[in-house]
Amino acid sequence: EVQLVESGGALVQPGGSLRLSCAASGVSFNFNFNIYFMHWVRQAPGKGLEWVSTISPGGDATDYVDSAKGRFTITRDNAKKMLYLQMNSLKTEDTAMYYCALDRGGSVRGRGTQVTVSS
Repeated sequence: EVQLVESGGALVQPGGSLRLSCAASGVSFNFNFNIYFMHWVRQAPGKGLEWVSTISPGGDATDYVDSAKGRFTITRDNAKKMLYLQMNSLKTEDTAMYYCALDRGGSVRGRGTQVTVSS
C-alpha cells in the first residue's frame, strides 16, 4: 500500500503564495517513487475532483490545467520521495482540498491539505 501525506495548506489572501508538499512512502515495502508520474488534484466545495498538474518521473516534463498555467509550479525530489506544488498569485477560485495522487483521476491519493483563498 502506498501512503501519500500532503501538507502546507493554509488560509491565504488573494494574490498570496503557498507551497504544498507531499511525502510518499510504501507501507511494508520500498515504494519506488522515481518511476511514477505524480499528480496534484483538487476538490472545491461542492464540486468533483479536478486534475491540476502532472510531473514526469524524472521531473523533466510537466503539465498544468489552463487555470494554473503561469501561476503554479510542480516539482519533485526523488531522493526524498517528495512532491511539491508552488502556488503563486492565488485566487479565490483556487480554494479547495488539494491531493497528491498516483493518477490524474485521483483514485489513489492522500488525505489532502486544505487551501483557502479569502480576504
